[in-house]
Amino acid sequence: MLGFAALGGLTSAVSLGKLLGEEDYTYPVLFIGHGSPMNGIEDNHFSRQWKSEVEHLPDPKLVLVVSAHWLTNGTYVTAMENPQTIHDFGGFPDELFAVQYPAQGSPEWAKKTKELVTSTEVGLDHEWGLDHGTWTVVRHMYPDAEIPVIQLSIDYGKPAAYHYTLAQELKSLRKKGVLIIGSGNMVHNLRMVAWDKLSAGNYGFDWAIEANETFNKLILDRNHQALVDYQKLGQFAKLAIPTPDHYYPMIYTLGLSDEKEDIALFNNELVGGSLNMTSVRFG
Repeated sequence: MLGFAALGGLTSAVSLGKLLGEEDYTYPVLFIGHGSPMNGIEDNHFSRQWKSEVEHLPDPKLVLVVSAHWLTNGTYVTAMENPQTIHDFGGFPDELFAVQYPAQGSPEWAKKTKELVTSTEVGLDHEWGLDHGTWTVVRHMYPDAEIPVIQLSIDYGKPAAYHYTLAQELKSLRKKGVLIIGSGNMVHNLRMVAWDKLSAGNYGFDWAIEANETFNKLILDRNHQALVDYQKLGQFAKLAIPTPDHYYPMIYTLGLSDEKEDIALFNNELVGGSLNMTSVRFG
Protein backbone atom coordinates (compact mmCIF):
# COMPACT_ATOMS: atom_id res chain seq x y z
CA MET A 1 0.00 0.00 0.00
CA LEU A 2 1.37 3.41 -1.00
CA GLY A 3 2.09 5.63 2.03
CA PHE A 4 1.24 9.33 2.20
CA ALA A 5 4.94 10.27 1.98
CA ALA A 6 5.27 8.41 -1.29
CA LEU A 7 2.09 10.00 -2.53
CA GLY A 8 3.58 13.47 -2.18
CA GLY A 9 5.45 13.47 -5.48
CA LEU A 10 2.65 11.73 -7.29
CA THR A 11 -0.02 14.16 -6.17
CA SER A 12 2.05 17.10 -7.39
CA ALA A 13 1.00 16.04 -10.89
CA VAL A 14 -2.18 14.13 -10.17
CA SER A 15 -4.39 15.18 -7.30
CA LEU A 16 -5.48 12.75 -4.63
CA GLY A 17 -9.02 13.63 -5.68
CA LYS A 18 -8.38 12.26 -9.16
CA LEU A 19 -6.84 9.12 -7.66
CA LEU A 20 -10.16 8.65 -5.93
CA GLY A 21 -12.03 9.18 -9.16
CA GLU A 22 -13.05 12.78 -8.48
CA GLU A 23 -12.08 16.18 -9.88
CA ASP A 24 -9.73 18.76 -8.41
CA TYR A 25 -12.53 21.26 -8.25
CA THR A 26 -15.88 21.39 -6.49
CA TYR A 27 -18.35 23.47 -8.48
CA PRO A 28 -20.58 25.91 -6.65
CA VAL A 29 -24.33 25.46 -6.60
CA LEU A 30 -26.44 28.37 -7.84
CA PHE A 31 -30.02 29.27 -7.10
CA ILE A 32 -31.12 31.77 -9.73
CA GLY A 33 -34.18 33.97 -9.35
CA HIS A 34 -35.03 33.99 -13.05
CA GLY A 35 -38.02 36.36 -13.11
CA SER A 36 -39.60 37.36 -16.43
CA PRO A 37 -38.73 35.40 -19.58
CA MET A 38 -37.65 38.76 -21.02
CA ASN A 39 -34.53 38.51 -18.88
CA GLY A 40 -33.45 35.87 -21.38
CA ILE A 41 -32.88 38.48 -24.09
CA GLU A 42 -32.30 41.64 -22.06
CA ASP A 43 -28.89 42.92 -21.08
CA ASN A 44 -29.76 44.13 -17.59
CA HIS A 45 -28.13 44.02 -14.17
CA PHE A 46 -29.79 40.69 -13.38
CA SER A 47 -28.58 38.92 -16.51
CA ARG A 48 -25.13 40.50 -16.26
CA GLN A 49 -24.77 39.11 -12.75
CA TRP A 50 -25.77 35.63 -13.96
CA LYS A 51 -22.93 35.82 -16.46
CA SER A 52 -20.55 37.14 -13.82
CA GLU A 53 -21.24 34.18 -11.53
CA VAL A 54 -19.62 31.72 -13.95
CA GLU A 55 -16.93 33.86 -15.61
CA HIS A 56 -14.30 32.85 -13.04
CA LEU A 57 -15.22 29.14 -13.11
CA PRO A 58 -13.53 26.48 -15.21
CA ASP A 59 -15.87 25.32 -17.96
CA PRO A 60 -18.02 22.52 -16.57
CA LYS A 61 -18.53 19.20 -18.32
CA LEU A 62 -22.28 19.62 -17.84
CA VAL A 63 -24.88 22.06 -16.59
CA LEU A 64 -27.74 20.40 -14.70
CA VAL A 65 -30.80 22.59 -14.06
CA VAL A 66 -33.78 22.08 -11.79
CA SER A 67 -36.35 24.44 -13.30
CA ALA A 68 -39.62 25.63 -11.81
CA HIS A 69 -41.22 25.00 -15.20
CA TRP A 70 -40.84 21.22 -15.47
CA LEU A 71 -43.37 19.71 -13.09
CA THR A 72 -44.05 16.00 -13.35
CA ASN A 73 -45.65 13.01 -11.67
CA GLY A 74 -42.46 11.22 -10.71
CA THR A 75 -38.86 12.37 -11.18
CA TYR A 76 -37.25 12.49 -14.61
CA VAL A 77 -34.04 13.64 -16.24
CA THR A 78 -33.74 14.72 -19.87
CA ALA A 79 -31.77 12.10 -21.79
CA MET A 80 -31.88 13.19 -25.44
CA GLU A 81 -28.89 14.17 -27.57
CA ASN A 82 -30.37 17.44 -28.80
CA PRO A 83 -32.96 19.01 -26.47
CA GLN A 84 -35.44 21.40 -28.01
CA THR A 85 -35.73 25.03 -26.88
CA ILE A 86 -39.17 25.28 -25.26
CA HIS A 87 -41.04 28.59 -25.40
CA ASP A 88 -43.42 27.86 -22.53
CA PHE A 89 -44.98 31.31 -22.16
CA GLY A 90 -47.34 33.66 -23.93
CA GLY A 91 -47.86 37.36 -24.58
CA PHE A 92 -44.21 38.23 -25.21
CA PRO A 93 -42.47 39.76 -28.26
CA ASP A 94 -41.68 37.63 -31.31
CA GLU A 95 -38.00 38.24 -30.61
CA LEU A 96 -38.24 36.08 -27.51
CA PHE A 97 -40.03 33.25 -29.32
CA ALA A 98 -37.35 33.31 -32.01
CA VAL A 99 -34.57 32.43 -29.56
CA GLN A 100 -33.02 29.00 -29.95
CA TYR A 101 -30.47 27.69 -27.47
CA PRO A 102 -28.82 24.76 -29.26
CA ALA A 103 -26.89 23.21 -26.38
CA GLN A 104 -26.45 19.47 -26.64
CA GLY A 105 -27.97 17.12 -24.12
CA SER A 106 -26.13 14.14 -22.63
CA PRO A 107 -27.67 10.68 -22.38
CA GLU A 108 -24.51 9.57 -20.57
CA TRP A 109 -24.80 12.19 -17.83
CA ALA A 110 -28.52 11.55 -17.58
CA LYS A 111 -27.79 7.89 -16.81
CA LYS A 112 -25.13 8.85 -14.25
CA THR A 113 -27.62 11.19 -12.57
CA LYS A 114 -30.29 8.50 -12.51
CA GLU A 115 -27.88 5.98 -10.95
CA LEU A 116 -26.97 8.31 -8.09
CA VAL A 117 -30.56 8.56 -6.84
CA THR A 118 -31.69 5.69 -4.62
CA SER A 119 -34.60 7.34 -2.79
CA THR A 120 -36.84 7.11 -5.86
CA GLU A 121 -36.83 5.83 -9.43
CA VAL A 122 -35.64 8.45 -11.90
CA GLY A 123 -37.00 8.12 -15.41
CA LEU A 124 -35.08 8.97 -18.58
CA ASP A 125 -37.07 11.53 -20.57
CA HIS A 126 -36.80 11.98 -24.35
CA GLU A 127 -39.63 14.49 -24.88
CA TRP A 128 -39.09 17.64 -22.79
CA GLY A 129 -36.03 19.74 -23.62
CA LEU A 130 -34.89 23.08 -22.17
CA ASP A 131 -37.71 25.26 -20.84
CA HIS A 132 -37.43 28.97 -20.19
CA GLY A 133 -36.41 28.45 -16.57
CA THR A 134 -33.23 26.98 -18.04
CA TRP A 135 -32.35 28.62 -21.34
CA THR A 136 -33.16 32.22 -20.37
CA VAL A 137 -30.51 31.92 -17.66
CA VAL A 138 -27.91 29.60 -19.18
CA ARG A 139 -27.70 31.47 -22.50
CA HIS A 140 -26.27 34.45 -20.61
CA MET A 141 -23.74 32.23 -18.83
CA TYR A 142 -22.68 30.21 -21.88
CA PRO A 143 -23.82 32.18 -24.94
CA ASP A 144 -22.07 29.85 -27.38
CA ALA A 145 -24.09 26.85 -26.09
CA GLU A 146 -20.88 24.85 -25.92
CA ILE A 147 -21.68 23.10 -22.61
CA PRO A 148 -24.15 20.17 -22.57
CA VAL A 149 -27.31 20.90 -20.54
CA ILE A 150 -29.79 18.52 -18.95
CA GLN A 151 -32.79 19.13 -16.72
CA LEU A 152 -34.09 17.31 -13.65
CA SER A 153 -37.85 17.51 -13.18
CA ILE A 154 -39.77 18.40 -10.03
CA ASP A 155 -42.17 15.71 -8.80
CA TYR A 156 -44.94 18.14 -7.96
CA GLY A 157 -46.85 15.69 -5.80
CA LYS A 158 -44.05 15.48 -3.27
CA PRO A 159 -43.29 17.81 -0.31
CA ALA A 160 -40.20 19.95 0.14
CA ALA A 161 -38.48 17.32 2.31
CA TYR A 162 -38.57 14.83 -0.57
CA HIS A 163 -36.78 17.26 -2.88
CA TYR A 164 -34.22 18.17 -0.22
CA THR A 165 -33.33 14.49 0.31
CA LEU A 166 -33.16 13.78 -3.41
CA ALA A 167 -30.81 16.72 -3.89
CA GLN A 168 -28.44 15.40 -1.25
CA GLU A 169 -27.98 12.25 -3.32
CA LEU A 170 -26.70 14.34 -6.24
CA LYS A 171 -24.05 16.20 -4.27
CA SER A 172 -21.17 14.14 -5.65
CA LEU A 173 -21.83 15.57 -9.13
CA ARG A 174 -20.29 18.84 -7.94
CA LYS A 175 -16.89 17.10 -7.84
CA LYS A 176 -17.34 15.48 -11.22
CA GLY A 177 -17.40 18.59 -13.36
CA VAL A 178 -21.08 19.45 -13.08
CA LEU A 179 -22.49 22.93 -12.43
CA ILE A 180 -25.94 22.56 -10.83
CA ILE A 181 -28.49 25.37 -10.97
CA GLY A 182 -31.89 25.71 -9.34
CA SER A 183 -34.01 28.19 -11.31
CA GLY A 184 -37.16 29.72 -9.83
CA ASN A 185 -38.12 32.56 -7.47
CA MET A 186 -38.47 32.37 -3.70
CA VAL A 187 -41.13 35.09 -3.66
CA HIS A 188 -43.48 34.44 -6.59
CA ASN A 189 -47.10 35.59 -6.46
CA LEU A 190 -48.18 36.54 -9.97
CA ARG A 191 -51.77 37.24 -8.95
CA MET A 192 -50.64 40.11 -6.74
CA VAL A 193 -48.13 41.76 -9.07
CA ALA A 194 -48.33 45.57 -9.19
CA TRP A 195 -47.95 45.86 -12.96
CA ASP A 196 -47.63 49.64 -12.74
CA LYS A 197 -44.59 49.23 -10.47
CA LEU A 198 -42.53 46.84 -12.60
CA SER A 199 -40.09 49.57 -13.53
CA ALA A 200 -39.77 50.83 -9.95
CA GLY A 201 -36.48 49.62 -8.56
CA ASN A 202 -36.63 47.14 -5.67
CA TYR A 203 -40.34 47.64 -5.01
CA GLY A 204 -42.00 45.14 -2.70
CA PHE A 205 -45.12 44.86 -0.59
CA ASP A 206 -44.54 44.63 3.15
CA TRP A 207 -45.18 40.89 3.23
CA ALA A 208 -42.81 40.34 0.29
CA ILE A 209 -40.08 42.34 2.03
CA GLU A 210 -40.57 40.25 5.17
CA ALA A 211 -40.45 37.03 3.16
CA ASN A 212 -37.31 38.03 1.29
CA GLU A 213 -35.52 39.12 4.46
CA THR A 214 -36.60 36.00 6.37
CA PHE A 215 -35.61 33.58 3.61
CA ASN A 216 -32.25 35.30 3.23
CA LYS A 217 -31.52 35.09 6.95
CA LEU A 218 -32.51 31.43 7.14
CA ILE A 219 -30.30 30.63 4.15
CA LEU A 220 -27.30 32.47 5.60
CA ASP A 221 -27.90 30.85 9.00
CA ARG A 222 -28.11 27.43 7.28
CA ASN A 223 -31.48 26.83 8.90
CA HIS A 224 -32.57 24.36 6.24
CA GLN A 225 -35.28 22.79 8.34
CA ALA A 226 -37.20 26.05 8.65
CA LEU A 227 -36.99 26.55 4.89
CA VAL A 228 -38.17 23.00 4.23
CA ASP A 229 -41.04 23.62 6.67
CA TYR A 230 -41.87 26.96 5.00
CA GLN A 231 -45.61 26.46 5.53
CA LYS A 232 -45.02 27.02 9.26
CA LEU A 233 -43.38 30.41 8.80
CA GLY A 234 -46.57 32.44 8.79
CA GLN A 235 -48.81 34.51 6.55
CA PHE A 236 -45.96 36.19 4.66
CA ALA A 237 -44.74 32.78 3.48
CA LYS A 238 -48.23 31.80 2.33
CA LEU A 239 -48.39 34.95 0.23
CA ALA A 240 -44.83 34.54 -1.08
CA ILE A 241 -45.36 30.87 -1.97
CA PRO A 242 -49.01 30.40 -3.04
CA THR A 243 -47.74 27.38 -4.99
CA PRO A 244 -44.29 25.84 -4.43
CA ASP A 245 -43.21 25.35 -8.05
CA HIS A 246 -40.81 28.32 -8.04
CA TYR A 247 -39.69 27.68 -4.45
CA TYR A 248 -38.66 24.03 -4.81
CA PRO A 249 -35.59 24.74 -7.00
CA MET A 250 -34.14 26.66 -4.04
CA ILE A 251 -34.76 23.63 -1.81
CA TYR A 252 -32.68 21.54 -4.21
CA THR A 253 -29.76 23.93 -3.88
CA LEU A 254 -29.97 23.73 -0.08
CA GLY A 255 -29.74 19.94 -0.25
CA LEU A 256 -26.77 20.16 -2.60
CA SER A 257 -24.82 22.58 -0.40
CA ASP A 258 -22.17 21.76 2.20
CA GLU A 259 -22.25 22.99 5.79
CA LYS A 260 -18.93 24.82 5.79
CA GLU A 261 -18.86 26.41 2.36
CA ASP A 262 -19.36 30.10 1.71
CA ILE A 263 -22.82 31.48 0.95
CA ALA A 264 -23.39 34.67 -1.02
CA LEU A 265 -26.59 36.47 -2.03
CA PHE A 266 -26.85 38.41 -5.28
CA ASN A 267 -29.58 40.15 -7.32
CA ASN A 268 -31.24 40.70 -3.95
CA GLU A 269 -34.17 42.78 -5.18
CA LEU A 270 -37.96 42.78 -5.24
CA VAL A 271 -39.92 43.33 -8.46
CA GLY A 272 -43.50 44.45 -8.96
CA GLY A 273 -44.38 44.18 -5.29
CA SER A 274 -44.82 40.40 -5.14
CA LEU A 275 -41.76 38.87 -6.83
CA ASN A 276 -38.09 38.68 -5.92
CA MET A 277 -34.98 38.08 -7.96
CA THR A 278 -32.85 37.08 -4.98
CA SER A 279 -30.27 34.48 -5.93
CA VAL A 280 -27.74 32.46 -3.94
CA ARG A 281 -24.30 30.98 -4.54
CA PHE A 282 -23.17 28.11 -2.35
CA GLY A 283 -19.42 27.53 -2.55
